[in-house]
Amino acid sequence: MLFQKAELRLRSEMPTKLKTKSGAKKRFKITASGKVKAGVAGKRHRLLSHNAKYIRTNRGTKVMSDSDAVIIKKYLPYG
Repeated sequence: MLFQKAELRLRSEMPTKLKTKSGAKKRFKITASGKVKAGVAGKRHRLLSHNAKYIRTNRGTKVMSDSDAVIIKKYLPYG
């Protein structure tokens, strides 16, 4: 009984956990150096109307700009 009361007191003193935005965790990854990596937009459909250079340069992922990374890191509090 005494142990349960002490455990409840410790839980109430702990700060609450932060929630991760579920849309952000699906779209972004944090690299080992702390940069934010994301997939490139504009490569799902209607690719026939784009030239080969556009398709080739938008292959894979890109590193987000520093100003966008600050906002995205707020959505991902635990990395």
